[in-house]
This record gives sequence, structure tokens and C-alpha cells, in this order.
Amino acid sequence: MNNHMMEEKKMTDPQTVIDAAYMSLALEEAEKALAKDEVPVGAILVWEGKGVVARAHNTRESGKNALGHAELSAIDAACKALGGWRLHKATLYVTLEPCLMCTGAILSARIKRVVYGAPDPKAGGFGGLCDLREVGFSHMPEVTAGVEEEKCRALLDEFFVRLRERKRK
Repeated sequence: MNNHMMEEKKMTDPQTVIDAAYMSLALEEAEKALAKDEVPVGAILVWEGKGVVARAHNTRESGKNALGHAELSAIDAACKALGGWRLHKATLYVTLEPCLMCTGAILSARIKRVVYGAPDPKAGGFGGLCDLREVGFSHMPEVTAGVEEEKCRALLDEFFVRLRERKRK
């Protein structure tokens, strides 16, 4: 199969379309974070592919809490909504590759699948800085990277440009 045919298949694959749709919701959450001068990361947790059970965005600065990561907040909200900590039928959509702390929470919650937008080479736990799936935990989620990567990266770039401009003033 040539590259053009592979690209065509990729664009029409039903899971690719679903992933892009849910990532657009995570991007809406990231935009909320950007509006609050937070690092623009958004997360959506979908249960059994049937719909969103939790949504969150970064709140570390506004909440003055190191645990205010979008992924942790979405996991917490999903556990409360579903009445349990085992999220084994969930897919987590997040605009930035989860950090090591969030990756640990994802593994502990037994999330079935993680879909992220932009990679994070400085702190990512699914291949960016390191890959915790290689450690040998009893649960390993399926990971799909690069969904709506350009849009996710653009929000992050916008935030860091603004931050540098404020620091110069």
C-alpha cells in the first residue's frame, strides 16, 4: 500500500474520527486553562465509548496545588461519577502526553486506553521522557499519540509565548 492510500485509510478509519472528536472536547478544556493563565492542558474521560463521564483542565496555578493536573482531576471526577476507582473500561483523552505522576495515576486506575495530542519530551511518561509501560506493571493501557497534535501544540506554544512576553516586561 502506498503512502497516499495509507493516509486515506487513516482519515476514514472510524476510530480516528472518534478520537479526533473527543480530542476536540479536550482542546475545549485546554482553552479554559489558557483563559485562566494555566498551562493549557485539557482532559476528557470516556466510559465504554458511550460518552464523557469527566472533563477537566489544569488548575495548578489558580488552585495553588501541585496536583491540579487535568488528568488527575478527570480521573478523580470519573471515580466519583462512576462510584469506583477501577476505570478499566475508560479512555482518557488529553492534549499533552501525561507526566510521570499522571501516568502513574493512569496505571493505578487501570485506564484501558490513553489518547494524547502533543508529546512531552521533558516530562512525558509514555515515551517522552521515559515510558512507564516498559517497567512491568500489571496493567498497561493502549496508547495512541499525536491525535490533533498540531492544535494541541499550538495552544501550548501560545501560552509559552505569552509567558515569555510577560517576563520580558
